[in-house]
Amino acid sequence: MKSGVISQFMEPVEHEPVISQSTILHVDMDAFFASVEERDNPALKGRAVVVGSGVRGVVSAANYEARKFGIHAAMPVGRAKRLAPHAIFVPPNMSRYSEVSTHIMEIFRSVTPLVEPLSLDEAFLDVTGAKRLLGSGREIAKSIREKIEASQGITCSVGIATSKFIAKLASGRCKPNGMLEIAHDRVLEFLHPLPVNTIWGVGPKTNEELAKLGLLTVADIANTPRQTLIRALGQVTGASLYELSWGRDYREVIPEEIDKSISAAETFDTDIEDQEIILREFLRLTEKATYRMREKDFSARTISIKVRFADFKTITRSKTLPLPLSATHEVFEVVKALFLALKLDRARVRLVGVSLDGFEDGVDGTEQLILGEREKGWRQATAAIDRASARFGQGSVRPARLFDEDS
Repeated sequence: MKSGVISQFMEPVEHEPVISQSTILHVDMDAFFASVEERDNPALKGRAVVVGSGVRGVVSAANYEARKFGIHAAMPVGRAKRLAPHAIFVPPNMSRYSEVSTHIMEIFRSVTPLVEPLSLDEAFLDVTGAKRLLGSGREIAKSIREKIEASQGITCSVGIATSKFIAKLASGRCKPNGMLEIAHDRVLEFLHPLPVNTIWGVGPKTNEELAKLGLLTVADIANTPRQTLIRALGQVTGASLYELSWGRDYREVIPEEIDKSISAAETFDTDIEDQEIILREFLRLTEKATYRMREKDFSARTISIKVRFADFKTITRSKTLPLPLSATHEVFEVVKALFLALKLDRARVRLVGVSLDGFEDGVDGTEQLILGEREKGWRQATAAIDRASARFGQGSVRPARLFDEDS
């Protein structure tokens, strides 16, 4: 029997974590958006860099220098500037981050087809089948980190374990630019001393409920009867926390699924009453969302808008169409109709958004000869615009209405 820290968590066999032969990596880029900005602009190196702009915008990312001042993602930009007025604030460049992410995902897929992206900057990889050719999980992780740094000039952290849950926890504890492997027989030693809010599903409210029960660490949860947790937290949450507290996570790595929706939103620097300005922003967001949709070779049947007012009241409206749309102009006509149907009378608008879903393959939609069929000229024009954007950059060809805005 092992002594020391491990021995205090030795339990009957039924409590031991399931021993799996799987090798799962969780790869997480280090301060991804900010790292890309630093790479593209070496003058930012060594400075506190915050990705986020606008008086009423929110922080998308902060590098580790900025985090020393308490700045973090989702914080209002105004507050971040008060915490670190000397920091460099740069506007987000999502198309650039998406481009870098695509190259990173290609590196992952060169190792294994079992890649499950969680966002632009992190993914799970099941490398069990790759070990025969590429070596151990640690060797594969080392190779991935080297390839990313060599080709993209940025770093990542990698957690290695026999389950997704433990791999993700491990990557979070070796940042930045680190690698941590948790062997299956060391899971409880690693897991049990951690605070309860490290478990998936433990947000502020659940954390408060657990604290009321005197449960502060994962070990506290593990040593609480399952039924006690279920009575206190409900069937789903109680049972899930109990299983995870013993390192039991049966989920497989699921390769990337088709996006269920694509959306774009913008918060105005000041509240807007002018409907023409609001419609111009809706057009810009529609252009952004439809371009991303066509990149994936999709068309959408359901189009939705979101409007948030100065008092933070938010309303949404949507329309599902008999035929899918893909052209920016066609989608915008639906967006415009949904907005005008609200019949707002000088209401002060804080945020607007566009969402596309109900995807079908192909950007031309369903071809049918029906009375009143949409003209195909817009589809052809849109295809030409996309070709120009692919060659000269997104936004190189834009609706005249938006050039008026930018001039």
